[in-house]
Amino acid sequence: DLHSTSRRQRQMCIETGVGVLVISVQETSRYWCIDVVDTGKGIDKRYFETVFAPGYTTKKRGWGLGLSLARRIVVEYHSGSIFVKQSEINKGTIFRIELKK
Repeated sequence: DLHSTSRRQRQMCIETGVGVLVISVQETSRYWCIDVVDTGKGIDKRYFETVFAPGYTTKKRGWGLGLSLARRIVVEYHSGSIFVKQSEINKGTIFRIELKK
């Protein structure tokens, strides 16, 4: 469900059976800020940039293309930025996407 939390912020929560994914969008005077929050295993701070490298994965099966492709789309096609805003091991991660208005 898409919930309005204020005039300038919207939030959606998805329960997967394995965890929770929350997507929130907030409008500022200069940017659209999109936070993607998960309840996954978290990312050690030393890997905050590494996770965006093509081929990087911690999964036994996977290509490691998801975050590198996301960064390419956000940066090259929308002149925005994407980064790990916060992460805690065994608690989850917050990714932030900032898009200029």
